[in-house]
Amino acid sequence: MAKSQILVSEAKDALERFKMEAASEVGVNLKQGYNGDLTSRQAGSVGGQMVKKMIEKYENDLKAGK
Repeated sequence: MAKSQILVSEAKDALERFKMEAASEVGVNLKQGYNGDLTSRQAGSVGGQMVKKMIEKYENDLKAGK
């Protein structure tokens, strides 16, 4: 499986903070670096929370005319 690539290198730190924030919101304890000990359910809940927040932001931006 190909590893995801960040197209804008300056965004790497912001994405990491976003991931940690989403994990905290769903009660998953992420640590810096390797998190291969997470269950599929835990990892999926973090990714799902990230997508949910991105969609909410996009919808809010549409409403605000951005």
